[in-house]
Amino acid sequence: MRNFLSVKDVLPLQTALALAKEVKAKPFADRELGRDKTLLMVFFNSSLRTRLSTQKAALNLGMNVIVLDINQGAWKLETERGVVMDGDKPEHILEAIPVMGCYCDIIGVRAFAGLQDRDYDYREVILNQFIQYSGKPVFSMEGATRHPLQSFADLITIEEYKKTPRPKVLLTWAPHPNALPQAVPNSFAEWMNQTDYEFVITHPEGYELDAEFVQGAVVEYDLEKAYRGADFVYAKNWSAYSGAQYGKVLHDDRRWTVDAQKMALTSNACFMHCLPVRRNMIVTDDVIESPASLVIPEAANRVVSAQTVLREILRGLL
Repeated sequence: MRNFLSVKDVLPLQTALALAKEVKAKPFADRELGRDKTLLMVFFNSSLRTRLSTQKAALNLGMNVIVLDINQGAWKLETERGVVMDGDKPEHILEAIPVMGCYCDIIGVRAFAGLQDRDYDYREVILNQFIQYSGKPVFSMEGATRHPLQSFADLITIEEYKKTPRPKVLLTWAPHPNALPQAVPNSFAEWMNQTDYEFVITHPEGYELDAEFVQGAVVEYDLEKAYRGADFVYAKNWSAYSGAQYGKVLHDDRRWTVDAQKMALTSNACFMHCLPVRRNMIVTDDVIESPASLVIPEAANRVVSAQTVLREILRGLL
């Protein structure tokens, strides 16, 4: 593996899951693999789980770790070519990236969608600039369109907790006060579509995702029908994708909050969310605090997904 941006970089999934199982069983078995290697983690956006889990994964592999927060303690970076740099951004990313590459062996990048220009966001401009100009392997710690480390951890969690070989997995939109990117639902859908699960997406009309990510999933607008018989309920908010509505909050309809009444329609489903979560908007207290909530095991598996990816990238450097 050279770069890790999507599920396509770890196919076939059964092999990836087997590697993850190895990592989870023996987290310190490959400490020599990362010896004298340095991971640079570059954050254009805030992070808790991604920062901590990826750093822990690298340390488990014996790596040195450098963390760079672009918004705190670094020069503000210009990302567009052709701009007259007479504003508050004194350094261009096209010089900064090769410099970063001089100081490390692998680079992780976290750069969210701006939600202003759909074409710019969906071209993953910043991630692709790192791949093109750093000279080093690059992995996504969440891009504009995908969050593959999260989705890998989600898959690991479902595999660990499923009670039937082919569970029904429901991805449901839920309300949020702010406009959020489509990265997590896009990525989750993309990974689920590579499994043989029964995969259903439910959301209000107007919140349709890019067809590239939805593919063969069942899209169900009837909430009760969508929940009925589900084994896993994965809640996430996202803003509108289509046309002039891109990046907008169309409404925050509280009927879509995950609550005990909806969960009662399921097949004793487990509740999942990538965190952080807006309680009593995305999900009620009683659901997220119930024994069926997997949000903590799911977050713990972020170390496993990151370590599995880093291990395979390191092996590619041998």
